[in-house]
Amino acid sequence: MNMKIAFVGKGGSGKTTLSSLFIRHLAARGLPLIAVDADINQHLGVALGLDEDEAAALPAMGARLPLIKDYLRGSNPRITSADTMIKTTPPGEGSRLLRIAEDNPVYEACARTVALEGGTARLLATGPFTDSDLGVACYHSKTGAVELCLNHLVDGRDEFVVVDMTAGSDSFASGMFTRFDMTFLVAEPTRKGVSVYRQYKEYARDFGVPLRVVGNKVQSEDDLDFLRQEAGDDLLVTVGHSDWVRAMEKGRARPFAELEQHNVLALDTLYDAAVGAYGQRDWERYTRQMVHFHLRNAESWGNERTGADLAAQVDPSFVLHEDLTPQPA
Repeated sequence: MNMKIAFVGKGGSGKTTLSSLFIRHLAARGLPLIAVDADINQHLGVALGLDEDEAAALPAMGARLPLIKDYLRGSNPRITSADTMIKTTPPGEGSRLLRIAEDNPVYEACARTVALEGGTARLLATGPFTDSDLGVACYHSKTGAVELCLNHLVDGRDEFVVVDMTAGSDSFASGMFTRFDMTFLVAEPTRKGVSVYRQYKEYARDFGVPLRVVGNKVQSEDDLDFLRQEAGDDLLVTVGHSDWVRAMEKGRARPFAELEQHNVLALDTLYDAAVGAYGQRDWERYTRQMVHFHLRNAESWGNERTGADLAAQVDPSFVLHEDLTPQPA
């Protein structure tokens, strides 16, 4: 099955650690895979085994936005220039679409291949929020590159995209939270830990976003009871202490096959839940939501910033789906 998966949660909840474990789990199955670090704190590369220098050298998608826009625009006649594209610009007839296993200029410029046990992952990163951004940009301008790529991505059968999202409820600043087949919300068994869950559930329910809670740092039956009380049926699985993870965080890498069996079973549960959500995929709704957020952004700030009528970019007859014939590069 082809799946787009998001890991969300408050800062410090362990979402990057869990997303990296899930990425390793998918790679061990030999599945085509793209991993995206969309958090303001860029830690996914290190969690996947890169050293600090290698992780710092990852290309920043936000810095390559002009290239991304120019490529995705293709020959779409509704987009007069790449300069008028914003993060929510939807594809239409003539747009170039991205596919997970292909080679293209976007991946060449932005992605790096990470070797994992059993397979590999293409790793993309938004890039960190730097001192030069202070006072002139918000982090949503960085993640805009990710959202634009997701809007133009057609994932094929048995392919996965896993995104480590920005912490908290910042995902709601755009439509990116609707781009996923399954969202795993990582929550600690504390009031602060479940507060993001309440926010996410409240806002996501109007958009049909599949949401399951992964309890992390669960140490007792009381912790489990708390999460059951707060998350109810949304609680999918819980994860406790891991010597394997602790060794990894100390820079003492161990074979992934040595991950504790109870944590392997938890990852199996995540995989089964993700695959089970595939049957709910609705390409028409997916495209409709894309257009909804684009029109909203166009009216609130996009038209003024670009000097163009961005509503005209919407192709009313276009529906994104996996059987579309790709445009030539």
